[in-house]
Amino acid sequence: MGIVKISDLMHENLRVAGNALSRSINAQAEHWMRVGMLTELHPELNHREICQLLIRAELAGGLDITAAAAAPAGKASAASNGKGKH
Repeated sequence: MGIVKISDLMHENLRVAGNALSRSINAQAEHWMRVGMLTELHPELNHREICQLLIRAELAGGLDITAAAAAPAGKASAASNGKGKH
């Protein structure tokens, strides 16, 4: 874990979005980072499909960028770290 420096405006945006969605500032930042990462890795997916991929990956043990980059779109089990149930 480390410290990430962000602008005051981004911090405020995170605070507002986090409050609206019942997330901490850190949880909101992590959510946006996951969605952004998957959007860059799989530009063919829409937001709904990315959210579904995140849910399937969580059920399979969590998101791993190495597996997510190698996985074909929609293969959530391949985008997980392999710790969960299959």
